[in-house]
Amino acid sequence: MALYDTLGTTYGLTRRPDPRIAAQIHAALGDVADVVNVGAGTGSYEPPHTVLAVEPSRVMLAQRPPGSAPSVCAVAERLPLRDDAADAVLALLTVHHWTDLPAGIAELRRVARRRVVVLTWDQTVFRERFWLVREYLPQAAALDDARAVAIDRLADLLGGVRQQPVPVPHDCIDGFGAAFWRRPHAYLDPRVRAGISLFAQAGEEVVAPGLARLAGDLADGRWHTRHAGLLGLGSIDVGYRLLVAEV
Repeated sequence: MALYDTLGTTYGLTRRPDPRIAAQIHAALGDVADVVNVGAGTGSYEPPHTVLAVEPSRVMLAQRPPGSAPSVCAVAERLPLRDDAADAVLALLTVHHWTDLPAGIAELRRVARRRVVVLTWDQTVFRERFWLVREYLPQAAALDDARAVAIDRLADLLGGVRQQPVPVPHDCIDGFGAAFWRRPHAYLDPRVRAGISLFAQAGEEVVAPGLARLAGDLADGRWHTRHAGLLGLGSIDVGYRLLVAEV
């Protein structure tokens, strides 16, 4: 069973593409004629010129909206495509789930004629700058250390990259890990947490004590006092990165 056969059952409710992040991803793709989306999930951020979506979870594939690109149930490490199949290959918040990272990156490079674009995060920056994991969920962050992929390692495997920070807007529509940095009450909602793999993979016994502390700090105003400086910001950089590699 694919991981997101379990984690992705309610994904479509909270994980919708944010137009500002979408614009940055599409700009990174540039003037490519066609795209293969690997680890495509429900199709968030998928450009209109996508020719194939590759996703190992049938639960996620079933949530792709009508009119989406054709899709195939397969893994990144064994893409069912010929060499140089598309101008660009896209991989968004997926590489940390792969079982064989070098094999998966080699497949992206094999299939791409011109460009590979990867959205990931820098765990060192994430742990330092994101208040939720730093103050309330250090054990979950420690678990994330094991699955996060170092940016330098990805860059080496991709053969050199241009790296772009991806700021998270304060009203981000896409409910990924740090999306609610200025809306802390959202993390107390189990529907929100269900769409964030950090929570789902850490397990309730790990996150429950931290969430209880967060609820208390919100109730008595301590969170707002401690993080007053965040409340006027339009976006923050907590480590999400776009890596663009020319093939």
